[in-house]
Amino acid sequence: MLQPKKTKFRKFQKRKVDGVKLQQLSFGIYGIQSLSCGRLSASCLEAARRAMTRKFKRTGQIWIRVFPDLGVSKKPAEVRMGKGKGSIDHWVCPVKKGQILFEFSGVPLSLALQAMRLAQHKLPLKTQFIQ
Repeated sequence: MLQPKKTKFRKFQKRKVDGVKLQQLSFGIYGIQSLSCGRLSASCLEAARRAMTRKFKRTGQIWIRVFPDLGVSKKPAEVRMGKGKGSIDHWVCPVKKGQILFEFSGVPLSLALQAMRLAQHKLPLKTQFIQ
């Protein structure tokens, strides 16, 4: 799973994820673009990447354009209030509307569409296919 090797601060404050970040394809021919704002966990990104890689049968190339570098803390169940902030539970990446999530090339259009559909089911955001 994706997570940073080293961070400047141990724990982070929650911040609102909104706004528009219109991006264009930089590396590949096809891509997956977000249509809504939100947070993507590292496990969602990994599940989508695995689904696409298996559909491509390890041909072609995939670029992940987002990285989960924001730690989300959580206190254990049935713990009393107070005593500080909980430890980091999982890593997320804030995603704005219009941001490119994945890019891929080296595969035909029909296979790219099928892989994109599989990856869309793994992601919690609304996305679209671009080329």
